[in-house]
Amino acid sequence: MSIFFKSPIDIEVLLDGEENRKHVDLFKGGSSTKTMKESLPLYEDGESIAGLVTLRVRDGRSIDHLGVKVSVIGSIDMVKTSGGNTTSTNGNSKLNSNSSLYNYDDPKKKPVDQFLCLSYDLCPAGELNHSESFPFTFKNLSKRYESYRGKNVDVTYYVKVTVMRKSTDISKAKKFWVHLFKDMTPPVREPNVQGSVTDAAGATSQTTNTPPSVLTKPVRLDIGIENCLHIEFEYSKAQYSLNDVIVGRIYFLLTRLKVRHMELSLLTRETSGLKPSNFLLDSTSIRYEIMDGSPVKGETIPIRLFLSGYDLTPNMSCNYFNIKNYLNLVIIDEDGRRYFKQSEISLYRTK
Repeated sequence: MSIFFKSPIDIEVLLDGEENRKHVDLFKGGSSTKTMKESLPLYEDGESIAGLVTLRVRDGRSIDHLGVKVSVIGSIDMVKTSGGNTTSTNGNSKLNSNSSLYNYDDPKKKPVDQFLCLSYDLCPAGELNHSESFPFTFKNLSKRYESYRGKNVDVTYYVKVTVMRKSTDISKAKKFWVHLFKDMTPPVREPNVQGSVTDAAGATSQTTNTPPSVLTKPVRLDIGIENCLHIEFEYSKAQYSLNDVIVGRIYFLLTRLKVRHMELSLLTRETSGLKPSNFLLDSTSIRYEIMDGSPVKGETIPIRLFLSGYDLTPNMSCNYFNIKNYLNLVIIDEDGRRYFKQSEISLYRTK
């Protein structure tokens, strides 16, 4: 529809229980400031999407149409980028969040994969001369990916209503947000007389005694600069929920280097595109100061990093992009030189 002419039909899409549902506040895409926000209703995997579509004719006119269709769509949208002068040792193009090396052929993100598309007709072809409302329902809707809004990639869900016409179709989209929760509840099992176990569905299998220490095995990293510094960095496990606490310690085995400052940060890395020309974007989600000043040999610094107070993104992966999280330990000496060690951790969402 041309920007110089108003649409002859107003389309309103309301989702059932939207006012009472939890919402997610987001900055609008393309906004040059951080003041423009939109609030989207939150849904889970398997929840039904239902609502009401209302069509209103402007100025009391009569509008012929070829039918009205409602669709629910899940789409991966990416910015088309050109490489510029970005290089890295592994052949990938790498961009930092504060870099000016972005070079977009088109500033808008374009769909590259429509992984969800269900639709049906609300009404057949006919004439619309007064306001009409149509309920719609998509029952037990399976949602493959969690919603995401990044620098180069979006995962978007929306309900789209289309009034089909001979000239130009008229459409309206209603976006919603999706969270995927990981179920960490162990299956209910009952032992039988043969020493096997029976789950809730009646299936029987041999018992396997997996010690809890295997599931929460601590991760230990050795960080060293020859004849100058040797640090042992240990944290409790490699997988955390977004409401978890990272507990660990830093133990100084050798401290000949004059350390001025040390910090621990959580990096979120967005990788988009297909190899070998994919783009990496690092953003710092959390920065935590560990110490200020030079340590002594044998000193131990405990670490407790609470994740629940931050807006974090769980790990995600598909053919077009992936999101990974890293713990990044940074050491700065008195001459301003920086030494760092990164270790990947997995973040997931729980209720």
